[in-house]
Amino acid sequence: MSLPILQVIGYQNSGKTLFAEKFIEMATSAGRKVGVIKHHGHGAPDVSDQNKDTGRHREAGATVTGVSGGGMVSVQATQENEWDLNQLIRLYEMFDVDLILIEGYKEESYPKVAIIRDAEDLHLLEKSHIIGSIVKEQLDVPVKNSYQYDEMDRCINDVLKVLRRD
Repeated sequence: MSLPILQVIGYQNSGKTLFAEKFIEMATSAGRKVGVIKHHGHGAPDVSDQNKDTGRHREAGATVTGVSGGGMVSVQATQENEWDLNQLIRLYEMFDVDLILIEGYKEESYPKVAIIRDAEDLHLLEKSHIIGSIVKEQLDVPVKNSYQYDEMDRCINDVLKVLRRD
């Protein structure tokens, strides 16, 4: 059985992270364990561990470093090319999660909620697998499940119902 996956897409400052936070809170309060993958489109993410053991191990040439304690594990892995989303999903499938939320990766083909800031963002609704949209401005949106920005919770509830059926 494959894990349910939802993508949230939109441009910078559209509200993707707010959607993700609310989605995670609402899903976890309903007893679901959520894994989150965020695409960092601006080079390597900041890991801020250069003076720690794991940073020193990575600087020495380790491909994978990890630290665990107190029920938490942090793993950092490097490779020559960008990580493929399917590689990341396979990695997340090893963890005990009920669903995966992906922030970004606009061109991938998983169910998506698009966050629309203004009319300039409407082209996002042409992406594949759009199951809903959240719109910041009053716009005529050609998507069946479209919500105003202040209806984000209602959108998330509806999406969670869809993900339960899959």
